[in-house]
Amino acid sequence: MNLTVLAASGRTGIALTRQALERGHTVTAVARDPERIDLPDSPNLRKVAGDVTDAAGIAAVVDKDSVVLSALGTDRAGILLTGARAVVAAGPRRVIWLGAYGTGRSAAVAGEGADMLARALGDRLADKVEADDTVLAAGGTVFHAGMLADGPESPHRRTVGLEAGPPFDLGAKVSRETVAAAMLDEAETPRRPGAVALPLAQ
Repeated sequence: MNLTVLAASGRTGIALTRQALERGHTVTAVARDPERIDLPDSPNLRKVAGDVTDAAGIAAVVDKDSVVLSALGTDRAGILLTGARAVVAAGPRRVIWLGAYGTGRSAAVAGEGADMLARALGDRLADKVEADDTVLAAGGTVFHAGMLADGPESPHRRTVGLEAGPPFDLGAKVSRETVAAAMLDEAETPRRPGAVALPLAQ
């Protein structure tokens, strides 16, 4: 399968790219500075420069037969929505987007912790929610992950829908490797198109 990974130089993007290669996929790894994609060369890996604020540039690197997996994050409002619109406009086969548990459609099931998260995100919250909604409206899947951590993939990992969401817990973390594996599962076997999915470690 042809996969395009956005923000491929970040820790979650590296996990997505490496695991995708291990599963035998062909990967176009996109980053503003592709030299920072710290993975060995492979005939199935193409490292390219791209910035989600440049819609024409994203359209040029996204293969219409590919599935796009985004590990995009930002500390500035507006970037995520701009990126989501650019990716959807590029017309890939599917989009699998990484969001945050306790925002937007998962806020109600996350409980009181969602209010605390909303305060911490400030003006970035609306950006996250609108980006998620853009992907969902295009039939993509949005993974709402809890607090991310380094570490191995959980042997007990599972992916659930919003109806099975746990209360938000700042102390409960999920590894980037676990989230990457869940997103790749969805790329290979779509189970939640147009819906929010929750990657859990237990």
